[in-house]
Amino acid sequence: MDNPYVFITRKVPEETIEPIRQVADVKMWDYEDEPVPREILLEEAAQATALYTMLSDQIDRELLSKAPHLKVVGNLAVGYDNIDVEAATEHGVIICNTPDVLTDTTADLTFALLMATARRLTEAEKYIEKGYWVNWSPLLMAGQDIHHKTIGIVGMGRIGETVAKRATGFEMNIQYHNRSRNEKAEQELGAKYVSFDELVETSDFVVNLTPLTSETEGMFNAEVFNNMKESAIFVNAGRGGAVVEADLVHAIEEKQIAGAGLDVFEQEPVPDNHPFLKFPNVVCLPHIGSASIETRMEMCRLTARNIRAVLQGDKPEAVVNGK
Repeated sequence: MDNPYVFITRKVPEETIEPIRQVADVKMWDYEDEPVPREILLEEAAQATALYTMLSDQIDRELLSKAPHLKVVGNLAVGYDNIDVEAATEHGVIICNTPDVLTDTTADLTFALLMATARRLTEAEKYIEKGYWVNWSPLLMAGQDIHHKTIGIVGMGRIGETVAKRATGFEMNIQYHNRSRNEKAEQELGAKYVSFDELVETSDFVVNLTPLTSETEGMFNAEVFNNMKESAIFVNAGRGGAVVEADLVHAIEEKQIAGAGLDVFEQEPVPDNHPFLKFPNVVCLPHIGSASIETRMEMCRLTARNIRAVLQGDKPEAVVNGK
C-alpha cells in the first residue's frame, strides 16, 4: 500500500515536521517568503492525502473537488477564513488549526501595538533617524497615556480575554462587545459587557480581535469611525476584512480619530503605495501577531501532530469541523 502523501505549502523548520515524515511521504514548497502558486497547489492537492497550509492558501470548493484523496488540511493559524469549511465537510475533509498556543503571544503583540501607537514610538524613532532631534522641549513627541484609560475590545475570545488581562496591569477600564457574554472575563478581570455602539463611542482604545465572518466583514466603517472619540486610537489585530480601509483612511485624514495600529489588512502584503503608510500616526506591521520564535515553532509542531493524527486514524488536537 502506498504511503500517504503530504504537501506543505511553505518552507517550515524541518525538525517540526519529523512526525509527519515518519508516517508519510512529504513534499515542501521550498520558499519562505513566496506563496505557492495556485496552479501548483491545485496539482499537488489532486495527489495529496493531506495539505499543510497557510492563511494565504485558498482551500475552496474548486480545490476540494479536485482532491479525491484528501483527508485533512492542517492550517498554520488559529483562523481559517481561507478555507471553505462547509465544502470541506461535504467532501469528508477534516480541517485543523492551531488555537491556544498563540494566545499569549498575539495578546502581547496587540498590546504592544496599542502602546506603540499611543506613545508614538515608531514616529519618534524616525524622528531621530531623520536628524530632526536637535533639542528637547516639553511636548516633544508627546503621545497619550494608556494607564487608567478605557479599552474597548471587540471580540472577547481567548485572545481578547488575554489582552484584557494585560490591560489590568495598566489599571484600565475594560469593556467589551462579543456575540456572547464572557462571564469569566467579567468576574476575574472586571470587564464590562456593552453594546457595540456604546463601546465605539466611549472607548479611548478600540481593539478589534474578531474573526472574519459575514457578520464582521466591514463592521468598522465610516459611521463607526465617525462615532469614535477624536482622541481614540483604533487597533486591528483580528482580520483586515473587518475594516473598510478607505473609511479608515478618511477618518485619519479628517482627524476623526487620533491614530491607528494595524497588524492585518484587506490585502496582504500591503502595497508600498498604500495610503496608511503616509500617516505618521498609523503604525503598520506585517501580520506578526503570533510571530515569536517559541510560538511559531509550537504552531508548526501542532500542525504536524494534527495531520499525523488524522493519517493514523486518531483524533487530532484541534479540529474545526468535527468533534
